[in-house]
Amino acid sequence: MACMAVELARKKARLEDGAGSSSNVVSFNQQNFEQLQQDCLQNGSLFCDPTFPASWDSLGYNELGRNSSKAIGVEWKRPTELCSDPQFIVDGAKRTDICQGELGDCWLLAAIASLTLDHQILNRVVPPGQSFTSQYAGIFHFQLWQFGEWVDVVVDDRLPSRDGRLMFVHSEEGAEFWSALLEKAYAKLNGSYESLNGGSSIEGFEDFTGGIAESYDLQEAPPFLFNIMRKALRLGSLLGCSINISNSRETEAITPQKLVKGHAYSITAVEQVHHLGSPVELVRIRNPWGQVEWSGAWSDNSPEWTGVQPEERSRLDRPADDGEFWMSYRDFLQQFSHLDICNLTPDTLSSDHLHRWSYSEFEGVWRVGSTAGGCRNYSATFCSNPQFLIRLQNVDDDPHDGEDGCTVLIGLIQKDGRRERRFGRELNTIGFSVYQVLKNSSSSTFCLKCSDGTYLKLQLKLCFYPFKWFSGGSLNVLNVCLCFFLQVPDQHRGRSNVRLGPDVLLRSAPAVRSRTFINLREVCDRFKLPPGDFVIVPSTFEPHRRGSFILRVFTEKHAHSSPVEEDVDADIQERDIRQDDVDPHFKHLFAQISGKDSQISAFELQKILDKVVKQRSDVRTNGFSLQTCRNISLLDADGSSTVGLLEFHTLWNKIQRYLGIFKNHDSDDSGSMSSHEMRAALAEAGFQVNSAVIQEIVGRYADSSFSIDFDCFIGCLIRLEMLFKMFWTLDKQNQGRIQLDLQQWLCLAIN
Repeated sequence: MACMAVELARKKARLEDGAGSSSNVVSFNQQNFEQLQQDCLQNGSLFCDPTFPASWDSLGYNELGRNSSKAIGVEWKRPTELCSDPQFIVDGAKRTDICQGELGDCWLLAAIASLTLDHQILNRVVPPGQSFTSQYAGIFHFQLWQFGEWVDVVVDDRLPSRDGRLMFVHSEEGAEFWSALLEKAYAKLNGSYESLNGGSSIEGFEDFTGGIAESYDLQEAPPFLFNIMRKALRLGSLLGCSINISNSRETEAITPQKLVKGHAYSITAVEQVHHLGSPVELVRIRNPWGQVEWSGAWSDNSPEWTGVQPEERSRLDRPADDGEFWMSYRDFLQQFSHLDICNLTPDTLSSDHLHRWSYSEFEGVWRVGSTAGGCRNYSATFCSNPQFLIRLQNVDDDPHDGEDGCTVLIGLIQKDGRRERRFGRELNTIGFSVYQVLKNSSSSTFCLKCSDGTYLKLQLKLCFYPFKWFSGGSLNVLNVCLCFFLQVPDQHRGRSNVRLGPDVLLRSAPAVRSRTFINLREVCDRFKLPPGDFVIVPSTFEPHRRGSFILRVFTEKHAHSSPVEEDVDADIQERDIRQDDVDPHFKHLFAQISGKDSQISAFELQKILDKVVKQRSDVRTNGFSLQTCRNISLLDADGSSTVGLLEFHTLWNKIQRYLGIFKNHDSDDSGSMSSHEMRAALAEAGFQVNSAVIQEIVGRYADSSFSIDFDCFIGCLIRLEMLFKMFWTLDKQNQGRIQLDLQQWLCLAIN
């Protein structure tokens, strides 16, 4: 419960003051750099970070663990102990400042190297003004994006070394330490240095920019990739490319045409020129070394430029021998292996000349027993997954493929994978499906001839959107091209607070989906969709896999996005019962049970209910708990915490109704109900709750196998009824919120 309070407080802070945004960075581990630095300066001491100490735990847990061979002889030393005149940055940050050490984090080094190509982003990640002279107190800080939040990470400058040399990232200029300290900040963010072993450079791109990264294999380049690259540059995206290597000996080997293998290049422009009157697509590429340039067609002094009009040559700003060069798009696809596009969020860009993506971001969880439903292969649980609505209204300007539509980038990130490696937890296999909510369709009936000669009569919904929008090929039946879509009941259309259930989601295939389910930190795909409403369902491949995630949606035009959640509400209907309405036999039975006071206490109620359920073989229960019976007693009308005749009559009818609902959702007749059925059962009982409430209900009332027996089901419904009634009583103005002092809160919570 304390953990839930902390999470509620964090989300409230994000809503109220934008905590975690680029303009309001969160202090990681609640460590404020300015305050800590000032304290050290006043005390005349050097900072020692208690949250990431100079110890074995910060190094690692396996290969760099306490007893590992790689950790032998490690000493944590400050730069002032490693050289006589340490510098934070010498003559500006350069790619040569980043040399790999004994850690397998070359992916991170490539991302850091790309930082040096954009000083605006570099100054964001590496705040300027830090040094080993002015205001030096052994403390430095860096700003990184981490799962939806910008965080300010403080580190001390004690660095792992052996024999007087840095073990990990270091600069060719031996007295420069910004890159080593940045690596330490990233290691702290992820739990240890060892957690940085292995990865993809796009992970670093995202954590340094807050952007969403796409990755393309250029041997399987999609059509219109040139136009995608051109639009990406207009949107301020960072583009990088590289040539694959087959072994470590090829790292930074130079080809006969002066391209460097296994080396990170940046793409700075894509243009179309006219060569002797014919259009030619060109790509401008930069080698961060500042030298060693492509020597093939369209290089600086190649003869192709003589066939281009002088005004076009001038516009393309052909550089001198500075590492930047042009090459044809066709040669680019043949020579390079890989392209990464990091699309930046609007708040990352400062130039008014750039277009901007429209951007939405959502947090979510897969909680075992409630929202961890797995992929569509698991029909019994799939619809339990979180759902998110995206409403596309306006088509793109200047579409990259010449066809009207809405470009959408969807990225699904699972959180804390590196941090949890030390506990043996592997990344989940994740993906997502996107369902279209159609508004106009017509019914048609088709007869399909089966292989055994019989005919199958099908009634299908035919959509009038062009088939070109949807991938996956076509189904040719009687020479008619049929697309299967999601037909949503009228009450769902145009609303973002109605979840789609099995009757809807399992009726047809998704419009689009992630290319694969894969155990990476992020799955990201680009789609072209028609205007309309779509529901995104992120999931793990298998059900019952816990995890937290961030879902991000980028669109070229503004699009409304929101979680698909019900409004929390209840419809508690109770008929007024009078003495004359009670059957005489029931009155006689009540008199026998209640005794002389004509009231039933919680203890007596427990005996009655236990006796009743023991006579039934179709429900499973260990007996009604005293707490459940006390909650039932609190529903009395006069505040006596005992139940009179009319109250008992109402209660008995309620339990009979709830028993019918329970049995209706006990799909396998086991006498208990799956926790994944709880949302639908509550809805039938008149309680409309969202995923956050469902998660808490399952956590409290389900057993270790995530089943809910009859006692727990009744206890849950009675508790919910009591909580709703208490809230409504205090919410006199019907505002949906109440205010309590500490005493009132304690009294209500104890009840």
